[in-house]
Amino acid sequence: MLKEDYGLKGSPNIGLAGATLGFFVGFAAVALYGPTAKMLKDVMGLSGTLLGFLVAAPQLTGSLLRIPFGAWVDRVGGKKPMITLLIMSLIGMIGLTSILFLNYPQNLGIEYYPLILFFGFLSGCGVATFSVGIPQTSYWFPLKKQGIALGTYAGLGNTAPGIFTILLPFALAAFGLAGSYLAWTVFLFVGLFIYLYVSHDAFYFQLFHKGKSRDESISISKGMGQELIPSGQLVEALKKSAKIGRTWALVILYFTSFGGFLALTVWFPTYWIVFHGFDLKTAALLGGVGFSLLASFIRVYGGHLSDKIGGETAAIISFSLVTLGALVLMFAQAFGLALFGELLIGAGMGIANAAVFKLVAKYVPEAVGGASGWVGGLGAFGGFAVPPMLGLFVDIYGNIGYAKGFVIYVILGVLCIVTAIILMKKFGKAK
Repeated sequence: MLKEDYGLKGSPNIGLAGATLGFFVGFAAVALYGPTAKMLKDVMGLSGTLLGFLVAAPQLTGSLLRIPFGAWVDRVGGKKPMITLLIMSLIGMIGLTSILFLNYPQNLGIEYYPLILFFGFLSGCGVATFSVGIPQTSYWFPLKKQGIALGTYAGLGNTAPGIFTILLPFALAAFGLAGSYLAWTVFLFVGLFIYLYVSHDAFYFQLFHKGKSRDESISISKGMGQELIPSGQLVEALKKSAKIGRTWALVILYFTSFGGFLALTVWFPTYWIVFHGFDLKTAALLGGVGFSLLASFIRVYGGHLSDKIGGETAAIISFSLVTLGALVLMFAQAFGLALFGELLIGAGMGIANAAVFKLVAKYVPEAVGGASGWVGGLGAFGGFAVPPMLGLFVDIYGNIGYAKGFVIYVILGVLCIVTAIILMKKFGKAK
């Protein structure tokens, strides 16, 4: 039988393209917060801590919603959860754009801070699309092609903040702050409709939605080449993996690598503008290329390196780079040295992101899906938790606090090195 006989649509490559598009579009809104933070800080009179919460707001919903929405995919497929998250993000962007058009700059006072924070939380829902696109992609591909499929998905989707951070200064020059937010809102709106047209769930979900029984859906979809079938037991896997200590060790690692990546994606532009005195275009280029795109693209190599030398060794090396880069940034006054520190920390985080997810299947084989949910969701929470801490250093020390605050990454880096060593020594040989 052919897929047309059952009214089935899509293919593995189309499924990958659709999931990647959804993640890329949802992740793009984060790029607005870093480069425009200085403008909002000046107009609204924000402290460093309040600024930190503002730029981190999208990361809170973007991290915590990964867990329930990732679990939802196992029941209904990825399309409905992805659309829901993109619509919530679109509502947030419409709210922010409306506030800016009506009030920026003359009437945008501190009294609007709670409302801007609320819409920031909503716009961050797009970041949670990561946990939806992972299983949406996986169900389309056989086991032997999972690595390249998921590597392509994560690598290309993660480039969104870097690319749009670079583009934003040109948009600001052409359209102004409110106009730039409108442009991003239109991009999200158009991307949502393209996703609706392009994306299709794997055959099992399409058959199930057409009224076929679970057994019929499994039989037909396997006949069409689908190897992975959802168990529908991810909630139980979440409970089971939560009782395993190794899961929480991996959460610590991912909190630093990916959560740290999200935090610095929005923080570095402000760092380059305020601490080093660069203009917005230069700061966006430094943050977008020197950090975000570097960390995203090197993640692919990180997967290869982890396969070759082991995830634990790759993690130890990568978090050593993070620690060294943070130490350099703590004391760097000259541009060249600071750029070197940024490159080190970006390369370390990119490699670590790949290494951590290689370790999930090794250390929690009895509940891989649940462990991935905790690691991906709570690990990404670092994107919300870290920026306010960085802002606190600015409040305490003034401008030099932008450098001193990197001590947070020194501490986190050392903690992760120790954690990876303990995992390798205590559990590595047994697995």
